[in-house]
Amino acid sequence: MVSFDSNLSQRVIFGDNSIEKLAQATKTLGGSCVLIISDNGIKEAGILNRACSSLNNEKIHCHVFTDVEPNPTTKHVYKAVQFAQDNNPIDLIIGLGGGSAMDCAKATNFILTNGGEMEDYWGTNKATKPMLPSIGIPTTIGTGSEAQSYALIAQEDTHIKMACGDKKAQFDTVILDPTLTGTLPKLVAAITGMDAIAHAVESYVSTRHNPLSQMFAIHAWKMLESNFQIAIDGEHIYERGKMLFGAYLAGLAIENSMLGAAHACANPLTARYGITHGIAVSLMLPHVIRFNEKIVGGFYQEFYSNGNLADRIESLIECSDLPNTLQQCTVQYPIRATDLSTLAKEASVQWTAQFNPRPVGIDDFERLYEKVF
Repeated sequence: MVSFDSNLSQRVIFGDNSIEKLAQATKTLGGSCVLIISDNGIKEAGILNRACSSLNNEKIHCHVFTDVEPNPTTKHVYKAVQFAQDNNPIDLIIGLGGGSAMDCAKATNFILTNGGEMEDYWGTNKATKPMLPSIGIPTTIGTGSEAQSYALIAQEDTHIKMACGDKKAQFDTVILDPTLTGTLPKLVAAITGMDAIAHAVESYVSTRHNPLSQMFAIHAWKMLESNFQIAIDGEHIYERGKMLFGAYLAGLAIENSMLGAAHACANPLTARYGITHGIAVSLMLPHVIRFNEKIVGGFYQEFYSNGNLADRIESLIECSDLPNTLQQCTVQYPIRATDLSTLAKEASVQWTAQFNPRPVGIDDFERLYEKVF
């Protein structure tokens, strides 16, 4: 067996209406005046009110920052930090929402406690001072940010994504409440669900995989794959709960291994054209699987023994009406064939590319993009 070193110290509270335990979880961590980082969609859905009600009932003061957008940049982080400083003292941070809100919460924790700029924490373990205790509450059935110690934040000017990681930034407590996913639209459920599936698939075969990460990944896959088609319909909270827990397990798989070429391909598509991350990843994943089969075909068969894994991924994409070509994607700017070489160069320097099980160069990335053009 491959040697590995893991520290599993995160508290997980799972169950319908478990958001009502937020105040108790906050008190356990010593919180009395908290900062909630969320977005306006969560506020409009009534989820933010549920969180605040739990805290207010126990006389825990809460300050709410909702100016977070998809694919958060340093602009959002600095605004959240300024908001927190204007409402000092803050002794605990809560990330409530999708991956964007939770990443922003972790990033805010870096700057609020250690100072400097987001670039100072690009990489691993760059924070030298203690960080505030924190709680992550996902409201989608994907991303897995609640399980990870990394915050993915884009530079405001270049839109290059920075992976800023530190064990101190990982949420101390995670609340997984399936009822919070009930208002999730079908499209968002499909997008985030496919992102979680990609996490399970890529982490299982990454060059950093180990028995622990593969255990998380394969159990995540079984829960995600078997419930995906039913769960994207909002009426099926039980199945969405399965997806919610599967996404968390997939996040743990990433935390204990890494990702690969599908995520490396996805980041430039998001940065350049505004393609939603989950769509970009699902678009590339089947083709990356086929590219990797020469090296890790046995792992893929072990992962999914009921047929061809890439074909199964494509069937899930089809049933959810997600795009399978770049031309079908909603983009900020037109994508031209001449752009593919530039995308390939940008994908080749993404941090996840180095962990793909089959070495992948610029020419390989360009051929992968050609398959979805």
